[in-house]
Amino acid sequence: MSRAVQPSPSLATENLSSRAVQPSPSLAAENPSSRAVRHNPSQATATGRVAAGRLIGVDLARGLAVFGMFAAHVGPDPSDGGVTGHLMELAHGRSSALFAFLAGFSVMLITGRRTPKTGLAGRQAVAKVVIRALVLLVVGTALTMTGTPVEVILAFYGLYFLLVLPLHRLGARPLAVIAAAGALVLPQVLYVVQHALPEDGVTGVWAWPSDADGIVSLLFTGGYPALTWLPFVIAGMAVARLDLAAGAVRLRLAVTGVCLAVLGYGGSWLALHLVPGALTKLNAVGWRDGGSAASAWWSDTWGYPDGSTPAALLVASPHSETTLSVLANAGVAIAVLAVCLVAVDAFAGLARLARPVIAVGSMSLTAYVLHIVGIRLLGIEDLPGSPLYVLAGFVVVVTVFATLWSRHFRRGPLEWLLGRATKAAELVR
Repeated sequence: MSRAVQPSPSLATENLSSRAVQPSPSLAAENPSSRAVRHNPSQATATGRVAAGRLIGVDLARGLAVFGMFAAHVGPDPSDGGVTGHLMELAHGRSSALFAFLAGFSVMLITGRRTPKTGLAGRQAVAKVVIRALVLLVVGTALTMTGTPVEVILAFYGLYFLLVLPLHRLGARPLAVIAAAGALVLPQVLYVVQHALPEDGVTGVWAWPSDADGIVSLLFTGGYPALTWLPFVIAGMAVARLDLAAGAVRLRLAVTGVCLAVLGYGGSWLALHLVPGALTKLNAVGWRDGGSAASAWWSDTWGYPDGSTPAALLVASPHSETTLSVLANAGVAIAVLAVCLVAVDAFAGLARLARPVIAVGSMSLTAYVLHIVGIRLLGIEDLPGSPLYVLAGFVVVVTVFATLWSRHFRRGPLEWLLGRATKAAELVR
């Protein structure tokens, strides 16, 4: 099941379209060199590397993340089984983790990807991140207050930006260490904190606004609690620091991603089957429809453990907020990004074929909000569980819109408005 059920997120090339759609920072970032960089597979540096600004693969990965979130919200229910059910299950949790991972990339695009901006430029970049974060907090809260059945990620996204901002000057190695330490420690802290909170929830200012995500929800109890999602963002920051045009770096990223995924999912499978009584305890709490917790090493098809037993810390299912889950989903995100970066450069025709997905990725905030609005207008209440044609309709409509828009404008409509809002950062001296 997707966490969406709970009440509560233009690249074109010279060869791709009549206008150059630039590598977009999407929900949060602004690539300082994007105005001048266009994708052309024939253009390479003397060392054979693509230009640093030509990270079209990032927007391709972001577009895939958007489609994955569509699948988690308006796709068929994974518990229906079959090939379609398994494909839908792959999107649950992993697409939102990829989204959060790329949030870290976005922070670095604003503040200086390879080298942190300093002086006036650095102060204004920090102000831009803060402004964008506050806008996303407001927009995310407003969308949640409409009563949408989707667990809106945008307010969480905004909080992530604020919390990781003090780390933006660090290099790849310390960021990677912090991300790894967070993955190992923070899920256990979250487990303790959640059990220390009142059973009937918090009240007062900590729960404001009462029909949306208060600070306690954003940090600890919501669908994307910052305490266990920050490692994704910080990992994205670490990867953004790397020379992603280098083939060796991309290869290491792919291998690292696969190893983390195997460690997380494989470690969970072993733990569930080898730790005495683990499956018995999990099957006794929080699982529905008579299903077995044996699939909890990768799937949340049978529901969520309610946390009443420490055995819940052994699962790696999406949104289980465990160390194994964070490691596994971070590995998937890193591997997907590495594959996207390699694919758009290694195969000359792929950038052309993937142009619609890249266009969606370049305006992911617009795409995300459009699908929330679409769910509201269509009166969809049970998420997931819509027929496959509903998911196809969302994908087609948003893709066509993004493709046509990107032919004439460099940014999506909401991305443009977000950019205008950050003009206030220029007042910083």
